[in-house]
Amino acid sequence: MVQSYKKQTQLKETYDVILIGSGMGCLTAGALLAKEGKAVLILEKHYTAGGFTHVFKRKGYEWDVGIHYIGEVQRPNSPMKKLFDYVSNSQLKWADMGEVYDRIIIGNKTYDFVKGVENFKNQLVKYFPKEEEAIEAYISHVIAANKANAKFYASKAIPVFLNKIIGRNMRKKYLSYSDKTTYDIISSLTKNEALIKVLTGQYGDYGLAPKQSSFVMHAAVVKHYFHGGSFPIGGSSQIVNTISPVISKAGGVVIISAEVKEVIIENNKAKGVLMADGKSFYSDIIISGTGVINTFKKLLPQSVAKRHGLLEKLQKVQPSVSHASLYIGLKGSPEALKLHKTNLWIYPEKGDHDTLVSNYIKDINAPFPVVYISFPSAKDPDWSNRYPDRSTIDIITLLPFDLFAKWEGSRWMKRGDSYEDLKEQIAQRLFSELFKQLPHLKSAVDHYELSSPLTTQHFVNYDKGEIYGIDHTPQRFRQKFLQPRTPIKGLYLTGQDIVTAGIGGALFSGLITASAITGINFMKKIYK
Repeated sequence: MVQSYKKQTQLKETYDVILIGSGMGCLTAGALLAKEGKAVLILEKHYTAGGFTHVFKRKGYEWDVGIHYIGEVQRPNSPMKKLFDYVSNSQLKWADMGEVYDRIIIGNKTYDFVKGVENFKNQLVKYFPKEEEAIEAYISHVIAANKANAKFYASKAIPVFLNKIIGRNMRKKYLSYSDKTTYDIISSLTKNEALIKVLTGQYGDYGLAPKQSSFVMHAAVVKHYFHGGSFPIGGSSQIVNTISPVISKAGGVVIISAEVKEVIIENNKAKGVLMADGKSFYSDIIISGTGVINTFKKLLPQSVAKRHGLLEKLQKVQPSVSHASLYIGLKGSPEALKLHKTNLWIYPEKGDHDTLVSNYIKDINAPFPVVYISFPSAKDPDWSNRYPDRSTIDIITLLPFDLFAKWEGSRWMKRGDSYEDLKEQIAQRLFSELFKQLPHLKSAVDHYELSSPLTTQHFVNYDKGEIYGIDHTPQRFRQKFLQPRTPIKGLYLTGQDIVTAGIGGALFSGLITASAITGINFMKKIYK
């Protein structure tokens, strides 16, 4: 189970594998390796485990920080469901969100995304009856791009010598899609800008507007939800709660409040980790799930990073968008407050996504380019058992890190009045968006707080408060160093930086990393 570093007296000095960070990538890799008999040590800097899968509690409420919905887990034979079942010993359960998982709201018009590929297509055709051919072609491209990803990601896990022989061919089809932007592909199918705006209405799930994002990232998100959305029963803390026993059973442990200062490197081999308190733990296999920027800039001795040109490699990628999250607690059950499970994606009536983002970054007082509203208490059938007569809402929008840069280095919860005033202004603007849709909730608000990019920086340790690791541009998918293996023997990477954004991407990154280490085809083993 999860234990505190400060209270733990039974830790061994040496483990089979040490993992830095307790996000989805490390939890998955740790569980897969544990099932192969490895004793793994997972070290988490903060006081709660799970990375973006963790929850926090305040004033009698609980909020899920990073998980708002997940696709594919209601299909019993899908790779996503099979992998989650394998790493949790089938203890992680999911609740279906229903027919409509996302509602795109543009000005006064609404567009529902409904589950089932045919249903999804037919619903879109109702909105855009003259665009049926374009919509069918769009869905075909989404499916084709996703079919190509299996070989692309397998090439990251196969042995180096084999990659040199067949890797290029394994990547070719996928790169033909990843080299194009989302807008490149869709605008080649239709010139209807309203349809394009609707089809790309989930871009907040990966944080990059259509003319900047790689089509493969867009396609991964769209297909992920073709069969609907789901939410973990009992909240997203159940992810750690169900996976950590699998790790413990093999002699491993997840430790919180355990800050790693540096990876110990000897003769270009990873040998262990040096903790912030000066203690060391040893292993010949170290996995970092803290992101490539953190790993190369902060966890490696700089002489090692420079010798391998790792800092130069980082110049070819950039952090993804930072964000604000407004966490709201309300008096009343989800049923009494008429909260629904469907997510809301709200956009201004005029302007394409890219223009709206550009205008907003130039002037923070411009309309929000995107506002996402989620109702987690309505999605979780166990919620009212834990929190009777209470409900929660999450509202998320983009928020430039530069707006908060002057407070960087200040202490969490002690950043001063001007910082709190700025957050309050943003919070009230987000409330305004909520009450436009659900005005009856005004009197039910009991508690709220806004997290800024500095909050994300503090808790998830991303350099600029980014939510999705590094940006999912076409160039990103051309970077061969974004793979589990590093030039340092025994040092591996996992997490969304080596696959794609989100919990699903991080989940499969753990599988790819574990496969690279062991040579085992885990999906084949899981399906057996």
